[in-house]
Amino acid sequence: MTSPLAGPLQGLRVIEFAGIGPAPLACMLFADLGADVVRIDRLEPSGLGLALAPADDVNARGRRSVALDLKLPAGRDAALRLVAGADVLVEGFRPGVMEKLGLGPDACLAANPRLVYGRMTGFGQQGPLAAQAGHDLNYIALSGLLHAIGPAGGAPLPPLNLVGDYGGGAMFLAFGVMAALWERQRSGRGQVVDAAMVDGAAALGSIFWGLAASGQWQRERGSNLLDGGAPFYACYETADGRWMSLAALEHKFFAEAARLLELEPRFLPRQYDRRLWPELREALAAAFRRQTQAHWSERAADTDSCIAPVLDFDEAPQHPHARAREGFVEVGGRLQPAPAPRFSRTPADTPRAAPQPGEHTEAVLAEAGLDLPALRAAGAIR
Repeated sequence: MTSPLAGPLQGLRVIEFAGIGPAPLACMLFADLGADVVRIDRLEPSGLGLALAPADDVNARGRRSVALDLKLPAGRDAALRLVAGADVLVEGFRPGVMEKLGLGPDACLAANPRLVYGRMTGFGQQGPLAAQAGHDLNYIALSGLLHAIGPAGGAPLPPLNLVGDYGGGAMFLAFGVMAALWERQRSGRGQVVDAAMVDGAAALGSIFWGLAASGQWQRERGSNLLDGGAPFYACYETADGRWMSLAALEHKFFAEAARLLELEPRFLPRQYDRRLWPELREALAAAFRRQTQAHWSERAADTDSCIAPVLDFDEAPQHPHARAREGFVEVGGRLQPAPAPRFSRTPADTPRAAPQPGEHTEAVLAEAGLDLPALRAAGAIR
């Protein structure tokens, strides 16, 4: 048996049904913090994901993998045996798929009444769109958030897949699972967690609903405090074609930034005067263009100017702050983000690399007391 990783979730058993998008990230978080995550893969390649080799699939790190044919009764029964010994089940299929496999909530909770059954979808388990296909961009489009993201006068801009898949999906799924585990301590009973990306994304935007209700949010993109409309909350190009971020929202931080950038004093008392914003933006752009990114990074270091360089994926792990906090780790020869958050008494181990599909089939099924020769004869495993 693969020895468990250290962390605050050590002793938690999670069964993950292989999928794409936010469910794998949620299970990575569980595994990073010490949970024993067993992923059930298909016997045949499924075409899921972004065609990454296992060693490059950071979201898949830390698991053990069992390959089963769930369409065969023997494969389904083996999966149910694993579920019966688990604390959490995570699946990310369209509504009804797990039920057709005989692995829906009714069957799994009958086998394990203490099970927390986590369901990750775009539109949720009910509603007129529940059965429709979609991706991150569709979900955040319906949440109201996509309309607010993008340049003034331009089209809505996809914010990678961070808002729907990962912020509104994986994080709310993980939070919902942990909330259900907390409640289980009182009731002794499991339950279903219906995590929908459209719901989670809308919840992420709660502050903007409040601003809109109070008349402090304009519907036009790129015209507000946090959407790039404010010149002191934006990115500017430097002399060498690189970029710096400026986020000096409070007046005292803006004053420090203005000092470093040698802005005219007249801008200071009128930071929030929208009539001056176009002129202030031009002055900031001209100031940043005078020097290189390295120059401004050095000038801003150890100040409260809220100025920071925009780093790429190669540069971010090498930043002194990331190095001091060991914010990135090498796993299987690949540099990737370290487990987060940090814990004082139960720190997480360095994660293990993602498994090959089916790599731990025999070990995991043997731990569960299953008859391996019978499963092979039935064609449920290889």
